[in-house]
Amino acid sequence: MMRTKMTGLVGLALSAGLVLGGCAAGGASDEPIVVGSQAYYSNEIIAEIYAQALEGAGFEVERQFQIGQRDAYLPELESGAVDLFPEYTGNLLQYYAPDTMATQADEVYAELATALPEGMTALDMSPATDQDSYNVTADFAAANGLVSIADLAGVDGLILGGAPELEERPYGPQGLLETYGVTVAFDATGDITVDALLDGVINVANVYSGDPRIADFGLVTLADPEGLFLASNVVPIASSDIADAVAEVINPNSAALTPEGLVALNLQSTKDQMSPADIATEWLVANGF
Repeated sequence: MMRTKMTGLVGLALSAGLVLGGCAAGGASDEPIVVGSQAYYSNEIIAEIYAQALEGAGFEVERQFQIGQRDAYLPELESGAVDLFPEYTGNLLQYYAPDTMATQADEVYAELATALPEGMTALDMSPATDQDSYNVTADFAAANGLVSIADLAGVDGLILGGAPELEERPYGPQGLLETYGVTVAFDATGDITVDALLDGVINVANVYSGDPRIADFGLVTLADPEGLFLASNVVPIASSDIADAVAEVINPNSAALTPEGLVALNLQSTKDQMSPADIATEWLVANGF
């Protein structure tokens, strides 16, 4: 395995040397590529995959992980202070185009490419998704006959929990009311959202679909027939001046990352307590990178 890995890295390094040489000729900066991540363990794992893949291909990389949420890190991307960042197509499109009507994966990705500010480029999106979803406990679903978000319209006393910014998102309380006629109170439960749901503090939880706790605790993810949540595939967002140079390395990584694979990576973090660096290394080797 190590011999195979090293052979692959040598080949990538030679390829990267050609790419980097072309960049230098084209006037691109010789500075390290700055890879960033959200303050979210799953996002940091993906960012670490990008960083290690680039290093294996001969690029110099600087990590700026755990930056925060979009209001904190998008200005860094827009300014060029961060060069590469794992994002999610639907949520990012709604950030830049709140009135978008796109819902399906391909149309969301196509519209995102036109909505990004100048200087930012979307590389190939991944099959993997980690999108917002509304979840309830199995007992609550059974007691109220819940299958889809629409079924919540007949339930009184609903309390929605999630990250503080959810209150202002298009798919938050206002979106629930406008799209499904569902009225909720909101509790900014943040990192303890799943615990708050299990403890009965809230009865509807905004949980990312890639969170392994959905399966671990038997939560019921409510169907979204009206497309309140846009398809949100993992997508690398790159500074336009380095996008062509890194695409050759990053796009194959994106293609190999599946929805099931992302959940498995997240389990290695939450259950096995592995570090993002070790998880990324194991995944790259297992997938022939």
